[in-house]
Amino acid sequence: MALRLIHTADWHLGQTFFGYDREAEHEAFLGFLTDLLAEREADVLLIAGDVFDVTNPSAGAQRRFYRFLREANRLNPGLQIVVIAGNHDSAIRLEAPNPLLEELNTSIVGIVRRTDSGEIDLASLVVPLRNRAGGREALCLAVPFLRQGDYPAAEEEGEPDSYVAGIGRMYRRLYAYAAARRAPGEAIVALGHLHATGAELSDDDRSERMIMGGLESVSADTFDTGIAYTALGHIHKAQRVGGREAVRYAGSPLPMSFSEKNYRHQVIAVTIEAGQVAAIEPIEIPRVADLIRVPGSPLPPEEVLSCLAALPEPDGGGADESRWPYLEIRVLLTEPDPTFRHRVEEALVGKAVRLTSIIPSYPEREGQEAVKPLSYNDLRKIAPLDMLRHTFAAKYGGELPEEIETLFNEIMREVTL
Repeated sequence: MALRLIHTADWHLGQTFFGYDREAEHEAFLGFLTDLLAEREADVLLIAGDVFDVTNPSAGAQRRFYRFLREANRLNPGLQIVVIAGNHDSAIRLEAPNPLLEELNTSIVGIVRRTDSGEIDLASLVVPLRNRAGGREALCLAVPFLRQGDYPAAEEEGEPDSYVAGIGRMYRRLYAYAAARRAPGEAIVALGHLHATGAELSDDDRSERMIMGGLESVSADTFDTGIAYTALGHIHKAQRVGGREAVRYAGSPLPMSFSEKNYRHQVIAVTIEAGQVAAIEPIEIPRVADLIRVPGSPLPPEEVLSCLAALPEPDGGGADESRWPYLEIRVLLTEPDPTFRHRVEEALVGKAVRLTSIIPSYPEREGQEAVKPLSYNDLRKIAPLDMLRHTFAAKYGGELPEEIETLFNEIMREVTL
């Protein structure tokens, strides 16, 4: 029989977006996923880490997760769910309800356990995957986000003992362990939460920044070619890794920054037959709350305010603010305008949008000198007021306004009292 998988990751339940909660968006996504699993009669759901946004998630975020597990199982009897912990998750907290979740055919792997002899318990990281009839079709290498000490140490003198080398050893040993135990025709599937070399990051998305200054990036060659499909999490843009069709990030289900304005998020449907991938199909996730930028490129303040007047008002069906678009405003300034935000907020009264940020930009000035780096001793010789004057001239052009200079001098007097 074929084994039908759905791969998803990086839900970040409980996350806020510029201070706005995302409960309605997460609820809509989980409803979509529940229906999809039933419609496709999926055998297995793979969740590749970062279920929650923080290690101590709210009670509401936890209820949302466990309610999803219950509903997915109720509407699709026989569904198997395999979850690994990501770097945002608490491995211990995520694993805690495992004895109860066994009744929902759900396995959560967060901790890398060791045997009494101190060796990594490889068996605890290998989960059999079964079809709806209960037949075993694959073995899953369920590797959570690895921290220092979770992976096997170097055994030979001269062997690299870096973080990346340790991850490579972990997957190689797990693959060898599973390969020795699979039956003919069974596939090997891998789960991981890590940063792969060459993976494209979303601009301005700080939640997926490299964890160890780039030293944690692993090559696609880490995953043996004998692995039928590798389901990855951590990077929020869906993509192949190293040009390999069967090594993929599913990406996050919700946008994490305005750089994803025109990007469509997805889950990935995978069909495995006779131990090999037969089909890979990205499935687009409907977006509940859109992202809009006004204007498309920076304009002077008065023109921006005119653009805001054209934004939509709430429809007659009621004000469901949780589904209003997020708004980013871009403005072209020639000098500071302390009143601009207040004028924006006034212009948005009665508009069906949620203001997230105002991004200022300034015209480049001809003949502007390149900034020369200064030493600590150089900085100590510059009077604070001269530094302010120089910064103002470099950014806005012209001389520092007298009222700003007066305010600055008052602050300096208060600080030195």
